[in-house]
Amino acid sequence: MKKILFLVASAALMCFNGTLAAQAPNLGTSANFALFSTDGAVTNTGLSHLTGNVGTNNGSSTNFGNVDGVMHDSDGTTAIAAADLLIAYNQLNAAIPNYFPAPLLGNGQIFTAGTYAIGQTASLNNTLTLDGGGNANAVFIFKVQGAFSSSAGSKVVLTNGALACNVFWKIEGLVDLATNTEMKGTIVANNAAIVLNTGVAIEGRALSTTGAVTVAGVTVAKPIGCGSAVLTGPLAPQLKSVACYTIFTGTGEVTNAGISFVTGDIGSNLGLTTGFQATNVTGTIHPNPDTSTATCAADLNTVYTYLNTLPVDIELLYPAAFGQNLVLTPHTYLLNAETVLNGTVILNAQNNPDAVFVIKIVGALSTSTYASVVLTNQAQAKNVYWKVDGAININDYANFKGTLIGNNGAVILNNGVAIEGRVLSTSGAVSTFAINAQMTPGCTILATNSSTLDNKQVLVYPNPFSTVLNVTMNAENEGAVLTLFNAAGARVSEKSLTGKTSKLQMNLPAGVYFYQVKGKNGTLQSGKLIAKP
Repeated sequence: MKKILFLVASAALMCFNGTLAAQAPNLGTSANFALFSTDGAVTNTGLSHLTGNVGTNNGSSTNFGNVDGVMHDSDGTTAIAAADLLIAYNQLNAAIPNYFPAPLLGNGQIFTAGTYAIGQTASLNNTLTLDGGGNANAVFIFKVQGAFSSSAGSKVVLTNGALACNVFWKIEGLVDLATNTEMKGTIVANNAAIVLNTGVAIEGRALSTTGAVTVAGVTVAKPIGCGSAVLTGPLAPQLKSVACYTIFTGTGEVTNAGISFVTGDIGSNLGLTTGFQATNVTGTIHPNPDTSTATCAADLNTVYTYLNTLPVDIELLYPAAFGQNLVLTPHTYLLNAETVLNGTVILNAQNNPDAVFVIKIVGALSTSTYASVVLTNQAQAKNVYWKVDGAININDYANFKGTLIGNNGAVILNNGVAIEGRVLSTSGAVSTFAINAQMTPGCTILATNSSTLDNKQVLVYPNPFSTVLNVTMNAENEGAVLTLFNAAGARVSEKSLTGKTSKLQMNLPAGVYFYQVKGKNGTLQSGKLIAKP
């Protein structure tokens, strides 16, 4: 009888625990926000990086720079989000707890999925690990019946399949996260403010039913997964013959100074193309307008028109402050004035290699020295398009990604600029100065001026390098010659390559260099190197 009772009790306990499995709330449209208050101001100081909408249903959002989302203040969108947030709060509030931890969280603790209840003020110190147990659907809910704070540098870590989109913090009081706290999950503060101090990083959201949201130099990004939409961006334009050109203008001269390396065709449909060395171009140089340039000019106008009429998802409100480590996701963006790329802009494909980015600029585009476009999480240069209504000036040593289309404006690519993509103008002169431009895939180049080694046949590394540069090649290419040029195009080193791997001692000033490997049969491979101090 005792054995039977034990089995019955065990089965009942298993069923009871099953009913207590944490269930994620339905955030509704509030899930689209990185920062939101139903009733209260949302303010920022310093440079914050936000992926998701920002707004309030009763108040104002102030002092935010460029946000990878839409700013909403007291409009129809915020009214719906406020109603949806209240529903989500009630669902979290009704969750039945099955764990009752001490109010001090962290310090190496490891929690499994479930609902955790703390009947008073709580805090986070050091590291708290949430273990998904190999289940991507594992849900973690923390119900704190008071304020919640963190110590500087504390963090929540996800392991074994746990996802930030399945983590929720329901706080009945002030949320105050200290400097450099790393948080995971959606924070819902009820009738209280949220304060995110400098360096706080949240993979999730910070939402308040009533209370101000104040941030200072933070990073907040909506989590992905858990059924959220996979961002694909807009449909890419059909390039047609444009795909074969790396440097082109419909009207104007195309000129080069210094030693530039280009993969792809070069030409103008109304003007001369001069200054490029045939041995440094993998593709066709069109010195004069011809049938190919006429076709490209027509196709380029079609591509421009398509990009120009694409509906905009997100307007970046501060074009003069574009960059500064801004992270963008697959969308169509608008900058409605002259734009300056300062530092770095990061394009995050969120692990979708087919995701498309379109950046539309109504005005001129310029960059700072060493500015860069960085591709992360499977973003590809072939899926990035820039439409610029004005002149383009890419400053020294900038590293640019994507197909750049200028409309009715001159294009200048300065010393040491590296392009992975294309630089095209519907009308305007194009000037290059010792650049390296490699077109993105899309056209099979039948080089009439030179031939190219497969990129995998010759490896030049490390990059950046300091005092030693290694060159590895297959047996067919042994006996090649490596030549280095500085950013001004002057030859600074030439070395014969013997054996499969050559270890070369280098003594060069720090800076940007371009290399050329010339095989015994005249084949060429070129690229860009950086010498460290």
